[in-house]
Amino acid sequence: MDGIKYAVFTEKSIRLLENNQYTSNVESGSTRTEIKHWVELFFGVKVIAMNSHRLPRKGRRMGLIMGHTMHYNYRRMIITLQPGYYIPPLIEKRT
Repeated sequence: MDGIKYAVFTEKSIRLLENNQYTSNVESGSTRTEIKHWVELFFGVKVIAMNSHRLPRKGRRMGLIMGHTMHYNYRRMIITLQPGYYIPPLIEKRT
């Protein structure tokens, strides 16, 4: 599980949980097949689709010069599971 950094909890990712889609940040060097294998092996689920994207760089201004921050060393992965499967830690309710 070295490639998966942490789960992402944003408004969009919480909305995607209804469609059995889970969002997490993974290392940029990891391939889709590695991530799919890790998720299926660790959580015991079946993955049917995976989408990934790099987050846009943030702009930084130093006086008159506009620059950007460094590239992130991770990318965001949206993992779609087969119906009937779920990842338990992300489905529990908070009290």
